[in-house]
Amino acid sequence: MQIGGLQKLSLIDYPGVPAAIVFTQGCNMRCPYCHNPQLVYPHLFETSISDEEVFNFFKKRQKLLKGVVITGGEPTLQKDLTEFIEEIKKLNLFVKLDTNGTNPKVLKDLIDKNLLDFIAMDIKSPEDKYNLFFKGDLDMIKQSLSIIQSSGIAHLFRTTYDKSILNEIDLSEIKRLVTTSTYTVQECRK
Repeated sequence: MQIGGLQKLSLIDYPGVPAAIVFTQGCNMRCPYCHNPQLVYPHLFETSISDEEVFNFFKKRQKLLKGVVITGGEPTLQKDLTEFIEEIKKLNLFVKLDTNGTNPKVLKDLIDKNLLDFIAMDIKSPEDKYNLFFKGDLDMIKQSLSIIQSSGIAHLFRTTYDKSILNEIDLSEIKRLVTTSTYTVQECRK
């Protein structure tokens, strides 16, 4: 795994679960308001933290931690994500995955293997504005949305509300996509 950071404890990133946060390097989106460019742009990457260092920490804190949040960047770009989560699960820790939804195949595989306990997916905008963030196939986003909603796994969808890009009509349109799921709007901090 390319790990760009480790937050040792969060009481807010995984609802109801004291968790560590693993930040992966690399992202296939370019959000204008990104607050973690050092995880997105390879020329800004810092030296990766080794898996061994991360797992040593988890083992030391196993009695205090109940879960791990894997975020990024975009974690589903990591070729060894499945193996990494399998090792976390061996420690009897819950796993929350934060994703942008661009890799439905990876999501489905992780769900089918019962490796995820919570999923948070960012929905950046309505379809007509997605090209401001992502130049890939929007069907991937739609597939991920459907996979998550039908997974039976606790999940939420969220949108960062950058008023220079989105408006109230956009938020209403997004909300219609996720009527059966928890949806939250985060204010953009620039």
